[in-house]
Amino acid sequence: MREIVLDTETTGLDPYDGHRVIEIGCVELINHLPTNNHFHVYINPERVVPDDAIRIHGITNDFLVDKPLFSAVADAFIDYIGDATLIIHNAEFDIKFLNYELDKLVKEALTFDRVIDTLAIARRKFPGSPASLDALCRRYTIDNSNRTLHGALLDSELLAEVYLELIGGKQRGFGFQGDEEEQSSHDASTQQFTSRLRREPRPHDASDEEKAAHLAFMTKLKEPLWTKKG
Repeated sequence: MREIVLDTETTGLDPYDGHRVIEIGCVELINHLPTNNHFHVYINPERVVPDDAIRIHGITNDFLVDKPLFSAVADAFIDYIGDATLIIHNAEFDIKFLNYELDKLVKEALTFDRVIDTLAIARRKFPGSPASLDALCRRYTIDNSNRTLHGALLDSELLAEVYLELIGGKQRGFGFQGDEEEQSSHDASTQQFTSRLRREPRPHDASDEEKAAHLAFMTKLKEPLWTKKG
């Protein structure tokens, strides 16, 4: 099972107000294990990055001036994510921005049926509690001391750890072949044991031969207890 933990940084809050994606960071999980196969790119937004946004992620206009346009990285991004499930915190925000960019290039949109929103999971699991990435890192004792500013790749790496905790912890399932074989063997043994328990019941009525044998046995008993009077 392949999953991609994904995050973006942008110039603002809404692409329909003219804001653009400036960073994409992705982390690959196979059977809930990180593979170190990352996708990370900075993007020239073809517009000025507002100071309010720079204070959040620290990505400046001077830094982005020589970076590729989204059109130049779109195919590599699409190829990387493939048909994997996307793990995103506050997915509506990132999907809206990515689909805006993809639509400008007349490319297929990302659909929510392939998305797991960790923000929604956290709110269901801990109703009324803070559900930001930082808050969840604190809850699960995940070291986020390097996160002085938002960054798409770092946030994806942290979110991967948070996601694994949200779905049951890092020991939830490793997906090793040995584990699958052991589970298969266990299932087969359980099925065999159950089939033995469910064999056809023996008829309760004795046959004529059994009745005759029982009577012959009984006549050989000397003063059986049930013939004595109390």
